Amino acid sequence: MSKFHFIKNQKVTLTIVAVILLVGIVSFFVRGFNIDIDFSGGTEIRIDLGTEVTADVCDDINDIIRNHEKLGNDYVSSTTKSTDNANMAIIRTGTAALDNEQTLALQDAIIAKYENADATKVQITTIQPTIGNSLTQKAIIAVAVAVALMLIYIWIRFELKSGVAAVLCLAHDLFVMFAVYSIFQIPINSNIIAALLTILGYSINATIVVFDRIRENKAKAEANTPFAEVVNTGVHETFGRSINTTLTTLFTIGMIYILGVDAIQDFALPLIVGIVAGLFSSVFMSGMIWNALSKVGKKAE
Repeated sequence: MSKFHFIKNQKVTLTIVAVILLVGIVSFFVRGFNIDIDFSGGTEIRIDLGTEVTADVCDDINDIIRNHEKLGNDYVSSTTKSTDNANMAIIRTGTAALDNEQTLALQDAIIAKYENADATKVQITTIQPTIGNSLTQKAIIAVAVAVALMLIYIWIRFELKSGVAAVLCLAHDLFVMFAVYSIFQIPINSNIIAALLTILGYSINATIVVFDRIRENKAKAEANTPFAEVVNTGVHETFGRSINTTLTTLFTIGMIYILGVDAIQDFALPLIVGIVAGLFSSVFMSGMIWNALSKVGKKAE
């Protein structure tokens, strides 16, 4: 990488970004998102069926919900299993929350279908759509406020153009995370707020390190030194640090993903991808965008 010029070879970066955008957008339209009841609202029933929850079992339970006289087609079911108990079925009824009568009717129908089901091991959680909407609003506000404060901080510490560059890099990182949620159909629940804010903090830290070195080199450079060369030198000087910091973080998150249960893995996987995306954006994109914005400013003058 010592001979790689991050500005002169920016077509490579732009090609990679274009591919990421294309794959993500296609997944958004084709696969969509697996919205958990934290955001969509609905009822979740966890029940020990006394038998392994296979794909056929999931289809059977979906049929029970669709064909039940007290439920019907207004309820959409998503049935999965947890790794710590292969017999535990997780049944979600989509955006419509069940009332007590419907919940008991569904529970009785499942127990009647599976004779080994343990009626004493049933957990029922109901979230109204209004709660899901409130959580969605809070998630958007949290991310928006975080990004705005970061923009203001970088604007004050560096300049507005670098702040805009940093925000665009953050947008790239968040897009990659949402693409991962869509491609792998990871349930979007309250954990996504922590994941998004974690990646925002990690990515902006890596970008500031690069920007700080660029600013130092700019102050030392001769007046006729092209800003592109200053940027390229700054990125190269921080490249080793960026790689080492990312690898040490990935070692920890990677072990959490490998050894954790499903819920932990669903949280760790987006973090892993987000950290890698943050490395890419801070090294390959941040300086490139700052350099491009600096040229636009000169043309305007």
